[in-house]
Amino acid sequence: GYGGLPDRDGKVTLDACIMDEFGNSGAVMFLEKIMHPIKVARLVMEKTPHVQLVGEGALKFALQNGFKQENLLTPASEKAWKDWLKNSKYDPMTIPKLLQQKTVKDGRGQEHNHDTIGMLALDAAGNLSGACTTSGMAFKMHGRVGDSPIIGAGLFVDNEVGAATSTGVGEEVVCICGSHTVIELMRQGLSPEEACKKTCERIVHKRGEKAKELQVGFIAVDRSGNFSGYALQKGFTYAVQTAEGSKVYDAKSIF
Repeated sequence: GYGGLPDRDGKVTLDACIMDEFGNSGAVMFLEKIMHPIKVARLVMEKTPHVQLVGEGALKFALQNGFKQENLLTPASEKAWKDWLKNSKYDPMTIPKLLQQKTVKDGRGQEHNHDTIGMLALDAAGNLSGACTTSGMAFKMHGRVGDSPIIGAGLFVDNEVGAATSTGVGEEVVCICGSHTVIELMRQGLSPEEACKKTCERIVHKRGEKAKELQVGFIAVDRSGNFSGYALQKGFTYAVQTAEGSKVYDAKSIF
């Protein structure tokens, strides 16, 4: 939320979804001025008969449940947007490269060019849940929604099998129902690593040489606590927290 890179109109719009062990889920899309959209998504799951709320409706629901409107555009993100406006070239494949050249620092001084957060949890009873939240592709068209708030694309949980989530160019993940695909491959007997790899290979099969210009990454965990990640390109990392502490892993990649 806060510090996320805006769309081409300078608006920070947020997407998030959550899913529990029973298959209950909630999502918000195109939500503005709310600091923690994942909390709103959880209330959609817990307090409404719906799965998804969008735009003004999502904002109205958040305000009715005690959330406050806040300015989410930081000076650093605003500067990055104004720099981009000089050429205004919208290309999801080259924007990450642009941002690597002109890194953006958040309030903690950390440099980043995306901020999708996917989380998977396995409790002591063997139950799974997950969440995914993002401000989306930098300088996207106003109104664009990626994979992150879409159940089955950016996130999927099946308590009999496992849980998976994704990051990267969301359009590619949506087109293959990415996280659901990972889970279905695990259902067929593949390990989390094999399932994530096969799902990445599906993108390569569909996009051919163009896939070399894309980045998509998946992480997954099964009911036994086995976990892994896989990506199209090198540089995708994920963190695991257990009773023994936390550790960061470098995911394997296709390219």
